[in-house]
Amino acid sequence: MNRRQLLQGALALPLCGLPQILKAQQTAGGFRRLTDKLAVVDGGGANVLAFSSGDGLVLVDSGAPKSGDRVMAALNDFAGGAKVQTLFNTHYHLDQTGNNELFSAAGAKIIAHERTREWMSSNYWVPAENRYQKARPQAARPTQIFETTGSLQAADERIDYGYLLLAHTGGDMYVFFKNANVLSVGDVASPLRDPSLDYFTGAWIGARVDAMDLVLKLGNEQTRIVPAYGAVMTRAEFKAERDMMEEVRARLFKHALQGEGAKDMLEAGVLNGLTRKWKDPDRFLYDAVKGLWANHEKLDMSVIQ
Repeated sequence: MNRRQLLQGALALPLCGLPQILKAQQTAGGFRRLTDKLAVVDGGGANVLAFSSGDGLVLVDSGAPKSGDRVMAALNDFAGGAKVQTLFNTHYHLDQTGNNELFSAAGAKIIAHERTREWMSSNYWVPAENRYQKARPQAARPTQIFETTGSLQAADERIDYGYLLLAHTGGDMYVFFKNANVLSVGDVASPLRDPSLDYFTGAWIGARVDAMDLVLKLGNEQTRIVPAYGAVMTRAEFKAERDMMEEVRARLFKHALQGEGAKDMLEAGVLNGLTRKWKDPDRFLYDAVKGLWANHEKLDMSVIQ
């Protein structure tokens, strides 16, 4: 080896390790930095999206119950103890709103769809778990609601938000950080878990596909999409999930028109040959069929003849 080759080899050593070093820096402290001002924080397994305006923080979802200390520590590492001023709730589920009280007690306003507040304010039956869920405390409930769309300005970032009609629950929403081109959609994207349809609040598969189409219209090819669980998605990855859900929707419509129930559909292989495997196909199909029959008029008139 000559002197020139030796120098080139020595210079290459730190560069080979650079991606790993940068990745470690991005995920240090319980958060993954997306931009200088945006990071995804670990909220007890669920994603909490944090934006630092310089004057304070804007969060999308607050994380799972009992993860408050972890979330607060990560936010402190990310933004140096900045106060949370605004918190969005993408829907009412406890694993996305588990730390609402923590932030509202410190003065944060909580923004959510009107139907999210209604479900958080009421006792309700959870069919899959055969139990009642008590209403959330007043401090956990949204303090500012909307019906269709809204917008706010945080420093130089425009934040648009809007309703994703009956896509996962009765009150889903997106939150779009337009300048950063980062779009949070809660459980309307499911790269890690089974797609879930909270049928007893009104969610159903037809609306989920429609909502995913709306999400695709909001951004562009460079938009990054933050789900409730799992890695941040590219638009292409989200589009692939949407196309898979459209295939499922078409299959379910066909079988529903033949009068089949969830068990019949499962035995017929309605979820076979797709780009993903369901961890609990029985649960998914049960919920999906419940939602289909609640929206039978959208299938075909022959269903109710």
